[in-house]
Amino acid sequence: QVQLVESGGGLVQPGGSLRLSCAASGSILIIYTMGWYRQAPGKQRELVAVITSGGSTNYADSVKGRFTISRDNAKNTVALQMNSLEPEDTAVYYCNADVFSVIRRSYWGQGTQVTVSS
Repeated sequence: QVQLVESGGGLVQPGGSLRLSCAASGSILIIYTMGWYRQAPGKQRELVAVITSGGSTNYADSVKGRFTISRDNAKNTVALQMNSLEPEDTAVYYCNADVFSVIRRSYWGQGTQVTVSS
């Protein structure tokens, strides 16, 4: 079994910054892509940023230039540095990992709330 545990959410004013972290643990052989998704009230879950094991990244257009995704393959962690936050960034943020354990499948964290408000 594989677990993803997120941390770092909270309340921040517009223009502020937050850093989200996610740690994967359990019977892990290989972690392929890791990423962050978010879901705002009344909306579908959407991709924020993903990073491959080789370090290639992809971002949603709405966060390009403001958010940075990074990972530490040795520690099985992924982070999301969020700068210049806007009220529209308010959502529950979920960590995701494509993991080969007994089988290859996608895992999700429990989610962490990010609220951008004055």
